[in-house]
Amino acid sequence: MSAPPQSPNRRLITIIATYNERSNLPDLIDQLQQLIPAMQILVIDDNSPDGTGTWCRAKCAADPNFQCIHRASKLGLGSATITGFQWALSNGFDLVATMDADFSHAPSSLLTMVEAFDAPANHDVGVVIGSRYIPGGAILGWPILRHASSRLVNAVARLFLRLPTHDNSGAFRVYRADTLRAIGVSQIQAQGYAYLEEILWRINRRGIKMLETPITFQDRTQGKSKTSLRMGLQVFWHLFKIACRRIR
Repeated sequence: MSAPPQSPNRRLITIIATYNERSNLPDLIDQLQQLIPAMQILVIDDNSPDGTGTWCRAKCAADPNFQCIHRASKLGLGSATITGFQWALSNGFDLVATMDADFSHAPSSLLTMVEAFDAPANHDVGVVIGSRYIPGGAILGWPILRHASSRLVNAVARLFLRLPTHDNSGAFRVYRADTLRAIGVSQIQAQGYAYLEEILWRINRRGIKMLETPITFQDRTQGKSKTSLRMGLQVFWHLFKIACRRIR
């Protein structure tokens, strides 16, 4: 699959938050740059002790299409992504993608999601979501308990937040910059994984169209998962708070 031509009027950046992803990041960046050579990549690294930040410094020095923001400690996925959003908006990008660093999200799927904006019927789409929970989507490598908890989170988000989308907890997305400006990324309150649902809630409140495209999610084969029971409970608590605000 070849890369689409990148118009000067549609600058694309992909944000990747990292903590201990030295075993995955170099190969991921290489594949992304082969697929979409003109794309900029921004890594937000939370002082990974495994050398991820050191590799990023060397990559930055050699590659003008690669940037890295180094943070002093592990501050969380939500705050890392918001930092990336703010950097992308201040530097004039038109499409802003987010994806995991561990190959859970296939680079080839990113190309498909970006190309979705080119369809005439999608001229008013504000975000394309890589969805595991629509026909054609799938998850490989998860235990039953994680399947069940993910389904529950997404059902709760649809019910409490009145979201029309099916995959509300996945980080694989491409946003129009105008969409991020419209929702005010600095106003996002969740710092953990619940920021994903909160963003869609804010987009939906603005009446901005959201599109889901099917992806196959592959559980990581290298490195350690960052999810935990505590994070899951925090997601439910934040969804409850958003639902209360919606009702008020």
